[in-house]
Amino acid sequence: MVPAGLEQAGLPPVQSGPELGLAQMELAPGSHGQRPETAGGGMSSCGDADDGPMPIRQNTGGGLSHVNTGIRGSSGTGGGREPAGHALYLEVMGSLTVLGWYGRRVHWFAAAYLLVALPCAGFLPDFWSRVLTMSWDSHTHQYITERAILNVTMDTLLGINKDQHSHDTPEHSRLGRGFWSAVGEVVRSNTATDILSATRSDPVYHFDSERVDGATAMLRWAWSQTLLSVRAGEHQSARRSLGQLFHSLQLYRRPRRGDFYSHSNWVEMGQRDIYHHLLQPEEPAVPVAHDDTPTCMECFSATCRGNLMPRLTQRQPQLGLLTTGYFSHTPSKPEGKCSHGGILDSSRHRSAKGGINKDSTSPLFSPHHDLHVEAARLASEATLTVLKDLRDTVGHAPFLRLFSVQQPPALVFVIDTTGSMFEEITAAKQRAFAIIQGRANSGGQPGTYLLVPFHDPKVGPVYETDDPEQFMGYMEDLMALGGGDEPEMCLSGIQLALTHSPPLSEIFVFTDASPKDGHLFSSVKALALEKQCKVTFLLTEDPSHKTPAASRRRRRRSREPLSPDRFSLYSALSSVSGGLTVFTTNTHIHNVSAIVEDSTVADKVTLLHVESNSGVESHHPFRVDRAVHRVILHLTGKLKDCNLTNPSGVSQSLLAEHGPLAEIQSFEGLNRVRLLSPVQPGQWTLHARTDGPFTFNIIGDSSVDFLYYFATVANETHPGLSRVEGSPIAGVPTFLVLTVKGLAPDEEASFSHVTLLGANGESLQKVWLNATSLSSSSSSSIHSYAGGELVGVVDSVPRVPFCVRLSGYDGSGNKLERVSTEMIEPTHVQIQVLSVPRLVPGHSTIVQFDVLNHGPARLFNLAATDDRGYLHPRGPHSFPVAEKGSSRGQVDLLTPATAEAGAAVTLTLTVRALDSLDSNYAVAYLTVVPPDPDMSPPSCSTPRLERPCPPRCTGSSWSVSLALSDRGRSGLASLQLLRGEGVLTLLPHAPTPTPTPPGEGQAGGHRQQGPQDRESLAPGRPGSTLEKGEPPVNVSEWSGVSSGPMWVRYEAGCCAPHAELLVLDGAGNLRRCHLTSGQQGGLGVRHSIETNGSGRTTLSSCFTVVLLLWACGFNWLWSL
Repeated sequence: MVPAGLEQAGLPPVQSGPELGLAQMELAPGSHGQRPETAGGGMSSCGDADDGPMPIRQNTGGGLSHVNTGIRGSSGTGGGREPAGHALYLEVMGSLTVLGWYGRRVHWFAAAYLLVALPCAGFLPDFWSRVLTMSWDSHTHQYITERAILNVTMDTLLGINKDQHSHDTPEHSRLGRGFWSAVGEVVRSNTATDILSATRSDPVYHFDSERVDGATAMLRWAWSQTLLSVRAGEHQSARRSLGQLFHSLQLYRRPRRGDFYSHSNWVEMGQRDIYHHLLQPEEPAVPVAHDDTPTCMECFSATCRGNLMPRLTQRQPQLGLLTTGYFSHTPSKPEGKCSHGGILDSSRHRSAKGGINKDSTSPLFSPHHDLHVEAARLASEATLTVLKDLRDTVGHAPFLRLFSVQQPPALVFVIDTTGSMFEEITAAKQRAFAIIQGRANSGGQPGTYLLVPFHDPKVGPVYETDDPEQFMGYMEDLMALGGGDEPEMCLSGIQLALTHSPPLSEIFVFTDASPKDGHLFSSVKALALEKQCKVTFLLTEDPSHKTPAASRRRRRRSREPLSPDRFSLYSALSSVSGGLTVFTTNTHIHNVSAIVEDSTVADKVTLLHVESNSGVESHHPFRVDRAVHRVILHLTGKLKDCNLTNPSGVSQSLLAEHGPLAEIQSFEGLNRVRLLSPVQPGQWTLHARTDGPFTFNIIGDSSVDFLYYFATVANETHPGLSRVEGSPIAGVPTFLVLTVKGLAPDEEASFSHVTLLGANGESLQKVWLNATSLSSSSSSSIHSYAGGELVGVVDSVPRVPFCVRLSGYDGSGNKLERVSTEMIEPTHVQIQVLSVPRLVPGHSTIVQFDVLNHGPARLFNLAATDDRGYLHPRGPHSFPVAEKGSSRGQVDLLTPATAEAGAAVTLTLTVRALDSLDSNYAVAYLTVVPPDPDMSPPSCSTPRLERPCPPRCTGSSWSVSLALSDRGRSGLASLQLLRGEGVLTLLPHAPTPTPTPPGEGQAGGHRQQGPQDRESLAPGRPGSTLEKGEPPVNVSEWSGVSSGPMWVRYEAGCCAPHAELLVLDGAGNLRRCHLTSGQQGGLGVRHSIETNGSGRTTLSSCFTVVLLLWACGFNWLWSL
C-alpha cells in the first residue's frame, strides 16, 4: 500500500518539459494500478514470462514500452487511471522492495525524495538516484565526463580531417565499443574514490572541511601521474588516474561527494572563470580561512542565501577567503564554520547552522541550490580544459589511443616456439600479414599488435607496437627451435598478453603442449574477465593421445604418460572468456586459423554462443537484424548432423559444402560457415547432433552492441549504484546496468529485457529493463552522448554460470538481439581492494584487502601475482573466515630503485574456498611515480612589442618577441604553434629591440628579415621556424640546451591578430601563451598564459584602457 503520508500529499502527475526532459507517463489502458505488497518486508520481482511486465506508456511519439516495476501480479484496486506520480512511485518502491534489505534501508529516502524533490535536477550518482529524485535530466558526473571526453574527441577528429583536407564528418556512433569502454573506466575510477576505504572518508579527496591545500596537491599528483602513464603507453593506468582527478575537479554526482566548485564558496564570490591555481601552482591563490576564522552565519531554513561572512563573498579574489563545508563529524566542525548542509549532513545542526553545498537544485539537499547551474558550468569548463591540455601535451594521436578511438580489435598472438611448431608459426605469420594488408587497404587505423613467444622455461619478451611493419618483423624473427618436456609455460605467456592487451581484445594461442604453470590459472582467468578479453586456443594435438609415441607429430619428451584431460585448463579458460578451443592438425592449421581474421574485424558482435561437454541433439535459434552483415558460424566438435534454417523455412545441411543459404568449409576440428549475401533478417535456427563436446559461435558485423556490469547500492547514507568488482554473489538481488552503443544518427531502438542464459543456451531468468527508447540523435538527453543507461533488477543471481543476451526492437519494429559471450560465474565470496597506492622506486608499498564470506565458516586460499615481480614475499596462503564474516589482509610490493616512472604494475588477487568451487578476484593497477615530481610549468615572459598594428585590418604586419624558460628541474622540451597564421622564429639569443611606432606597421604582410636577423637564425639549423600545423620542435635538439631561456619572435599579418604557443617541459608540464596584435585602437599586446591543468591567466595592458573608456562613457550617459 502507499504510505499514508504520500496519500495525503496527493502526488501530482509528472509533467514533461524542458526543465525535466521527462515524458509524461501513465498506466496503459486496461492495466491495473498495482501497489507493492509488504508481506514480511520484502517482495520478489516480476521477471518470469508468466506474469509479464507492467505496461507503461511513454507519450514520446513511440509505441508501448514495457517497464518492469518489480511487483508480482496481484489483484489491484480497480481499472481506473492513477496519477503519473503514483505510477513512478510504484516503480521505485517496487524495485526497492525487490531488493530486500537494500530496499528497507532506503524506503524513507524514496519517500522524502518523492515529497520534496520532484523538480530536482541534482548532481547525483546514477540512474538509482535519478529514480529516487525523479531528476531525469540531472547533471551527473557521468554525464559531464562522457560529454567532455566526447566533445574533445570529436574536436580532435575534426581537426585531423581538416589537416588532411578531408570533408568527412566524424560520427560518435562510429567511435567504437572500445571508446565507450575506455570512457567507462574513467567514470568507474572516479566512483572508486567514494568506495575505497582509504579515500571515501578523507576530506582531501572531496574538497571538504577546508582541506583545500591537500586536495589541490592531490589534483596535481593525479595530473602528473596521468601524463606519466600516457607517455609510457599504460593507458588503463592513465584512465584511472584521470578519473581520480575528475573526482575532485568536477561537480561530482553523489549528494555529498563533490568538488571544489560545489563545496567551496568560489561561485558565491562571483567568479565566472575556473580557479586556475588548482592545477597551476604559479597562478594566484586565494587564501583559505584559518581554523579560528568564522566563515558562516546561522541559517534556520532549507535555503541559505547570504549565510557566508562578507569576506567570503568578496568578488576580488586577492581580498577574499576560501572555505569549504564540513560534513558529518569527521573531522569535527569548529564553531562558526560552514557545513556541507542538507538532510544527510549531521554537522548542519552545529553552529553555524545550515550549509553551502550546490550539489543539486533541491533545497532539501543543497542549501545553495540556486547556484547549482553555475557550479555545473564551471565544472564542465574545467573538465574540458583539462582534456584539451592533456591532448595538446601528449599529442593528438596518443590522446585518441588513450580512449581507443576508432581502434580495430588488437591482434594478439601467444605462440609456442619449440621445435614442433613450424606449421603453426607459419600459419600465424600468414594470418597476421593478411590482416595487416586488409587494414591498410581499408584506410582505417592500424590498431595494436602484440606478440608473446614462450617455451620452457623462457616466456616473452612482449613485443608490442602499433606499427604493422615492425610487428611483421617480430613475426618473421620467430623460429621453431629446440624442444623440451611435454608441458610448456603457456599460461605465463597468456598472463603477459592479458596484462599488455587493451580491454575487449581477443587473444589467440598457438601451441601443441599442455600447461606447465597451471597454478596461474585463477590469475589468468581473473585478468581475462576483468578486461573482458576472449582467449581462443588453436591446438595441434589430439587430447585422446595418452603417450608421446601415440602422437601423430609431436617430437617432445615426457617422463610420464599424458593425461587425456591435460588440456582442460585451456578449455575452461576459453569457455569462461567466450573464446574457442579448436583441436586440429598441422595439415589444417592454416585453414583453421581463418578464425583469427573473422574475429579481429572492427564492429564484430555475437549473435549466439553455446557449448556443451557431451554429445546431445540441440536446437538453437538466433536472430539476424537489418544492422547485421557478413554472418559467420564457427562450429567446433564432431558433428553427426547439422542443419540451418532461415526465417522463410528454407533449410540446408551444413555437412555439405554448398547450398542455398551458406558456404561451408570443413576442417579437422572446425566447421566454418558463411551465410550468403544478402542475409535474410529474422529468426534462423541451427539444429545439430554432435559426438562429444562442442561449441557453436555465431558472429556478424554490426556497430550496434552493448556493454554491461552488475551493481549494488553503494552505501546506506548516499544511495547510488556501485559497480560489482569481480563476480556477483549468487542468490541475492542485484542491479544489471547496460549501455547500448553504435546507433547511427537519427536511428531509434528500444530494448525491453535481458535474458540470463546458461552454458547450453537455456534461459535462466528474464530481467526487465527500466527504459526502452533510445535515440542516437536526441540532443536533450545523455543518449546523445553515451547511448543511455538501461537498468534492470536481477531478483536473484543464478547459482550457475550464465551469459547475457539483450533483446529489443529497431525503429521499424524488427527484433534486435546481442549476446555477451563471457560466462559469469556467481560465487559466495568477495575480495575488495581497500586502497590503490602509488609505487615509489626504492620503497615498499602495502595494498590492503578484505575477504567477505557469504557462506558458512570455512578455509580460503589467497593467491597474489603481479606482472613485474614486485610482490614480496610470494606464494599462496590459507586463512579461516567465519560464517557471513570477513578477514582483512595485505600484500607487500617492493619497487626497485631502478623502476621507471610511469610504469604500471598489474596486481591480481584471487581467493578460493578450499571446500567448494567458490572463488573470486580483484585486479588493481598501480603506477610507479617519482618521489618528488617536477610540477612547475614553463614560463613565458611579457611579450616585447616590436611592431603593432593600426586600428584597422590592413596589409600591415605585427611582431612580438618573448622569452621562454622552465622554472622546474626538467628543462624545456618542445614548442609548437597551435593557432595563428604567421611564422614563429626561434632565436639563439635575445633580439635587439627595434620597435616601430604604433600605427606604422610594415605594409605588404610580413617584415622581410635583414642581414642581422639572417645571421642570428643560423641557417641550416633544423626547426628554426614554425607554422601552424607543423609538429612540435624539440628544443634541446635545436639549441643543444634546454635549461636556459629561449627567445622566439612571432610575426603575422594584421588581419590575423591572434596566436597561441604551446610550451612543454621534460616532465610534461604545459604552458600556453596567447598573443594578440592589439590592433583594436592600437592598444598594444595581450599576453595570456594557460595553465598545465585547467585554465588561463590574462595579463593585458589594454584592460585598464578599456575600463577607463567604459567609465567615461558611463559618466557621459549619466550626465544626459
